[in-house]
Amino acid sequence: MANPNAGPQRLVLLVATRKGLWLLHDEGGRTAWRLDGPHFLGHIVHHAVLDPRDGHTLLVAARTGHLGPTILRSTDLGAHWQEAARPPAFGPAVNGLPARTVDHTFWLAPGHASQPGVWYAGTSPQGLFRSEDGGQTWAPWSSLNDDPDFRTWMGTVQDGTPDGPKLHSILVDPDDPQHIVLGMSGGGVHETRDGGHTFQTLIDGLDVVEGFEPGEPTFHDPHCLRQCPSRPTRLYQQNHCGIYRLDRPATRWERIGRAMPPEVGDVGFPLVVHPRDADVAWVFPMDGTDVWPRTSPGGRPAAYVTRDGGLSWSRQAAGFPAEQAWWTVKRQAMTADREATLGLYLGHSGGELWGSVDEGDHWQCLARHLPAIQAVEAVYAAV
Repeated sequence: MANPNAGPQRLVLLVATRKGLWLLHDEGGRTAWRLDGPHFLGHIVHHAVLDPRDGHTLLVAARTGHLGPTILRSTDLGAHWQEAARPPAFGPAVNGLPARTVDHTFWLAPGHASQPGVWYAGTSPQGLFRSEDGGQTWAPWSSLNDDPDFRTWMGTVQDGTPDGPKLHSILVDPDDPQHIVLGMSGGGVHETRDGGHTFQTLIDGLDVVEGFEPGEPTFHDPHCLRQCPSRPTRLYQQNHCGIYRLDRPATRWERIGRAMPPEVGDVGFPLVVHPRDADVAWVFPMDGTDVWPRTSPGGRPAAYVTRDGGLSWSRQAAGFPAEQAWWTVKRQAMTADREATLGLYLGHSGGELWGSVDEGDHWQCLARHLPAIQAVEAVYAAV
């Protein structure tokens, strides 16, 4: 969330790709954009996030080829960079469990507004880390990484998840810094209400692939979790097995994706919620049949929006190719700005970035010929 007490700000899109990072600067009313990059050409950039608490600290999760994973930090929107002195790394083996090595950091999340300098990171294989100095040094956080139950639920590093299993969707409750929800692919959804001392599973009501036991967290594969800024007690989820909503204090998820057109289904990766209306959310479905092509159903890309909390969904495809467009949009590659009329942005594996300035009713291509896009974030930088 943009800091409401900040001075002048500029909308910037952070575009993380398989070959580096690009920034798109709004040059006026979201009608003209300036492309800045590449930063870290050749590095696999999994996520880039601007700290909303200060408007100028930018963290980037990158995998630098044979040199391994790291975190990069800038306080001037990419003009200068500094590598983390101690990136996320697992500690020595404990509890008789096998030792693990971080392949890459997948998800970055700023801490609570009352905790400047605090960041969280989720890794592949599944690990949870925290920084208290603005991303310069990181340490394992809570007992989750080496808890025997969690390690069982995490499965193995050969679990079939593309690019490896991962801990993602680290949601810090804006009303309570001790309350955090996270997702593991695989391994399910979990929350702590005491600052990481204990965790509880949140998988009731979620389906799993046929033939597996829904009561076992290890068989659950949440793709993306989102918390509604306007109603933090409401969570949405895009799962391997559908679209869900959870309204606390309830603990059972409701499958709202059944209202999607049956020929499209409710499988996908990204999910975006409206910053001011908890009943409004967007998904970008993919073909989840047979061998899981993970592409737009029928080669006809479209976003779908609900304006009633998932009771109904509407197709939004004006401006997209009408056919033969086999897009793959990953779980971090769709986002929204916070303008009065919401802007939506998504990037796909073919290296195109698309945007809408009317809440998805019409789309246009903002950038072409980029490497495969991993993640897109709309942020507000201090100017």
